[in-house]
Amino acid sequence: MLDLTGKKALVTGIANNRSIAWGIAQQLHQAGAELGVTYLPDDKGRFEKKVGELVEPLAPTVFLPCDVQNDQQVDETFSAIAEKWGKLDILIHCLAFAQKDDLSGDFSATSRQGFNTALDVSSYSLTRLAHSAKPLMTDGGAIVTLTYLGGVKVIPNYNVMGVAKAALECSVRYLASELGPHNIRVNAISAGPIRTLASSAVGGILDMIHHVEATAPLRRTVTQVEVGNTAAFLCSDLSSGITGQVIYVDSGYEIMGM
Repeated sequence: MLDLTGKKALVTGIANNRSIAWGIAQQLHQAGAELGVTYLPDDKGRFEKKVGELVEPLAPTVFLPCDVQNDQQVDETFSAIAEKWGKLDILIHCLAFAQKDDLSGDFSATSRQGFNTALDVSSYSLTRLAHSAKPLMTDGGAIVTLTYLGGVKVIPNYNVMGVAKAALECSVRYLASELGPHNIRVNAISAGPIRTLASSAVGGILDMIHHVEATAPLRRTVTQVEVGNTAAFLCSDLSSGITGQVIYVDSGYEIMGM
């Protein structure tokens, strides 16, 4: 029943085979979507090579550099999509970053630069990408981003990223309101802690994972594929009445009080 055949999907944020974005890309591909993938450019081309080799089995027809802090590069990305595809149906936003020093210790010690960087990359980038995607979603569309429980509750060492995720979740609601009349749905997935390159920067991440495994109703954390399955659902017609929501994929951990 879950069929994305003929849909054009842009996936951002793949860094390696542990990335949640990688799990999402695999499930979108399995459902029949045609993929476009962006990577973070660097002087030595390391991400281009690494991500390119990883996604090769998914046969992306668009593969582009995109630094979301560079407006010109964002514009060039969507211009290339318009030229290649003529439209866009799905946008997957899996982008987050905070300086490692701001992911441990006292939250009040967060630097101004660190705060601005975290909010820019982790929250504003969704707004910026949605703005560019909107004109290409001529047949409606689905936008999905990734958040975490630390945006609504205090998680040790999550610090400024929690503030960024709170801003991201609020952005989902405002974007859903704006884009709804265009039949574009915007939702977020709040995944449980997963061992990824990004999560490794959070102090005590392994303790967090073990706590979830001991406390969550399912007595385990989740996998990239499980998050990918939910993303595919949110991008499909099966979720046509869902927008502006945060869907928890965390083995039920969010419901627990103790």
